[in-house]
Amino acid sequence: MTRTPLARRTVAALAATVAAATLGSTLAGCTSVESTGDKGYISGDGEVRVLEPAQREEPVDLTGTDLAGDEVDLADLRGTPVVVPVWGSWCVPCRAEAPDVVAAAEELEGEAAFVGINIRDTEGGARGFEREFDVPYPSIVDDGLALLAFTGTLTPYTVPAFVVLDEQGRIGGSILGELPSTQTLVDLVDEVARG
Repeated sequence: MTRTPLARRTVAALAATVAAATLGSTLAGCTSVESTGDKGYISGDGEVRVLEPAQREEPVDLTGTDLAGDEVDLADLRGTPVVVPVWGSWCVPCRAEAPDVVAAAEELEGEAAFVGINIRDTEGGARGFEREFDVPYPSIVDDGLALLAFTGTLTPYTVPAFVVLDEQGRIGGSILGELPSTQTLVDLVDEVARG
């Protein structure tokens, strides 16, 4: 049987899809990330990861608009550690950990800045979350590109998650999954800052 160019491309595309799915399954088995089924997010186990200063790469370059419509640029916060919580009002673990995150932001006031990334949310849902938990920091509304600034640390579906940037704006630590406690985040910021 002679295959047409279209049939060859279709077979090649199907083979690539199967290979990608197989590779994805293989890679998923090598990580500590836990699936949450069809809930639209991937939750880790809350493992804390710290990078030594020599392991830290280039500063993260991220600008965006927050829920109030103001521009936020992480470069403006260089000189102080920055905690980046990734959240959504629809995310059950995000709601459970919100009081601890707010407590950490209040405890670290003057020592670290907080800028959240709100993903796949409605404006009403996100604003309601901020009001309900009295969130004291701005959150960039993810336009589908914000998490790309953290490639290698976060995926587009990793939520909840936390990234701690050092004073130079480099990724110094992370927590993938629900925050174990307020103190865990405070300690991570301290460890990243001490280098």
